[in-house]
Amino acid sequence: MLRVLLSAQVSPARLSGLLLIPPVQPCCLRPSKWGDRPLGGGPSAGPVQGLQRLLEQARSPGELLRWLGQNPTKVRAYHYPVALRRLGQLLGSQPRPPPVEQATLQDLSQLIIRNCPSFDIHTIHVCLHLAVLLGFPSDGPLVCALEQERRFRQPPKPPPPLQPILRGGQGLEAALSCPRFLRYPQQHLISSLAEARPEELTPHVMVLLAQHLARHRLREPQLLEAIAHFLVTQEAQLNSKVVQKLVLPFGRLNYLPLEEQFMPCLERILAREAGVAPLATVNILMSLCQLRCLPFRALHFVFSPSFINHISGTPHALIVRRYLSLLDTAVELELPGYRGPRLPRRQQVPIFPQPLITDRARCNHKDIVAEGLRQLLGEEKYRQDLTVPPGYCTDFLLCVSSSGAVLPVRTQDPFLPYPPRSCPQGQAASNPTTQDPAQRVVLMLRERWHFCRDGRVLLGSRALRERHLGLMGYQLLPLPFEELESQRGLPQLKSYLRQKLQALGLRWGPEGG
Repeated sequence: MLRVLLSAQVSPARLSGLLLIPPVQPCCLRPSKWGDRPLGGGPSAGPVQGLQRLLEQARSPGELLRWLGQNPTKVRAYHYPVALRRLGQLLGSQPRPPPVEQATLQDLSQLIIRNCPSFDIHTIHVCLHLAVLLGFPSDGPLVCALEQERRFRQPPKPPPPLQPILRGGQGLEAALSCPRFLRYPQQHLISSLAEARPEELTPHVMVLLAQHLARHRLREPQLLEAIAHFLVTQEAQLNSKVVQKLVLPFGRLNYLPLEEQFMPCLERILAREAGVAPLATVNILMSLCQLRCLPFRALHFVFSPSFINHISGTPHALIVRRYLSLLDTAVELELPGYRGPRLPRRQQVPIFPQPLITDRARCNHKDIVAEGLRQLLGEEKYRQDLTVPPGYCTDFLLCVSSSGAVLPVRTQDPFLPYPPRSCPQGQAASNPTTQDPAQRVVLMLRERWHFCRDGRVLLGSRALRERHLGLMGYQLLPLPFEELESQRGLPQLKSYLRQKLQALGLRWGPEGG
């Protein structure tokens, strides 16, 4: 089918032409200098644009196919021309392109064929042009499918505008189910939906609302309180699989509701449902862990040998063990009064052993900060992306002597002991100090997407990581995105980092040792 591509005999002129085609960008997304904010300084585009970057940075046709196949909910029409263009770059970047497996190209073709009915006319034209340049046969299924769509495509009709104010359960469900509404969340519109009384709404509608707030990082107190009230009033009708979805935005958005019965209600649900749905139970506890509201009775249950043995043979055993490991860390560091069972050491796994995929996919400030530290301190005096026990990945770690001199990391053990040495088990919250004379300073990047949409409150998972690292004895130096974005070029950034480090009393170079 793809004889030209498989034999690596595509015309060099064609491949060169592919390299001259500008990167495919959705009309609403344009990258800024270091971040990924759209025009006007608004919030970042999220996982959809992150997938575009992953496709643009793919190192093989197989990796291209894997990113498209593993992210079906994030794939948009414009991702396919991005993938075709990257395929051309991979084939044309070397004098003699490597052979490509036929199955990989066939699978990529089938993905495009299956989804091209949803493409707009512009995307169809771009895909067709790229397919011809890549040497796909003119009578092959891919080109024929795109040609057919081009011939019979009618201009798409504009979607009907949303009503400025929607009331009641049906209006809320219709708004939250609209793709346009999900892609372009508007806080003023969401606030107007709070006028619907919780008694009028179904669990399905409230789950849609909770997922919407969590997905778009919208910390809307009025809506979150409505969800909390709904959970309390409908307690008897809700199972743990629904409750885990309703509780999700509270932990993610670092918001403890004012509803007085919120925690007693969840404790009753956990006591009733804990043995029915283990993964849902642990998910609820993860949200409560971010809020620092872990109920002792539920911890007794999930750390019991019977619960651990029960989840060991399930498909989600690894993720549950990871969550239980984080809960055990929270008990160690934050619950000195807990005297119940703990997770056995042989069952513990690293919590977050590597940078999150969202950070790797987005254009963050890590590379430019790493270069600034390299020029300021030298490569031997910091470690990047180091995972410290019990499994938290740090952005940048420095070892500092008692006099404030930045030490070469290779001459020191970069890890502080866990649990902290001078604390009996379960007492770290009252005294996080260690007996090691060398300090460990962790530079924490606080990117725009690490915050709720208002840009002021850290997401629950980020706040939890910083809290635990501080309790383990690491000295934290936050680097907020507003300050990083205000630095114009590397010289200014180096000056900014120098001021930050000197404010902590740190010294380096000939005078610092």
